[in-house]
Amino acid sequence: MQHGALGHAGMVPPAPDTRSSRAIGLGVSRGVTIDLGLLAGPLLVVLLDGWLIVLSGPLVFDTHEMGRKPGAERTFTRTIEAPAEMGYDVYAVPEGSTIELELRLEAIMEGILATGTFSARAVGECVRCLEPIDEPVVVGFQELFLYEAPSDQEEADEEDHVLEDELLDLEPVLRDAVVLALPHNPLCGPDCPGLCPECGARLADDPDHTHGEAIDPRWSALSQLAEQPVPSADQSESGNTSDDSKE
Repeated sequence: MQHGALGHAGMVPPAPDTRSSRAIGLGVSRGVTIDLGLLAGPLLVVLLDGWLIVLSGPLVFDTHEMGRKPGAERTFTRTIEAPAEMGYDVYAVPEGSTIELELRLEAIMEGILATGTFSARAVGECVRCLEPIDEPVVVGFQELFLYEAPSDQEEADEEDHVLEDELLDLEPVLRDAVVLALPHNPLCGPDCPGLCPECGARLADDPDHTHGEAIDPRWSALSQLAEQPVPSADQSESGNTSDDSKE
């Protein structure tokens, strides 16, 4: 099965009579007859090698009613929790945060074309000044889910998405769309000056921040002499008089 779909899968042992069983959550109860690939509410129940495989999640969509008829469409609007790994280490949509999803599924000859947008909040820190970033993002996507995997291995593409028992798992598509949309090096602002290399102060908070002009270390000894106080004229005359008396 597809990797993304397995991310929503739970395996439960078969009931004594799997032909009269139904998976509810990750448990099994008797009394409802199921067939291979039946969608029971938000759950897809599949009998595989004596085990009931339960595929579920808010990003899993059933396309069975579309009947693989070109031109058939379905639209969805959902508010869901963000799955894990939606972005980068320094900038991402936090797991469990709110995502507003608008989706259109359209049947074409090869499969189901999924088109939509989702809005969320991306959180991270500026790579220049380490200031926290929390900004709204709107990401668009379009992906084709094939009815059948290519029979020719040479024609198969690792990026191909394939329906599993008419079930469409949108999670990997959203994850890829976020990775492409979010910048690798987020900034709190396009003109962020970063941090002071000497003291680490945030330069955006103090535009006039300075430590004086840099001095060539070869002239540091002269700089120390220049900083020493110069004796006044009275002190010089007093010193000369003292020397004359000694003579």
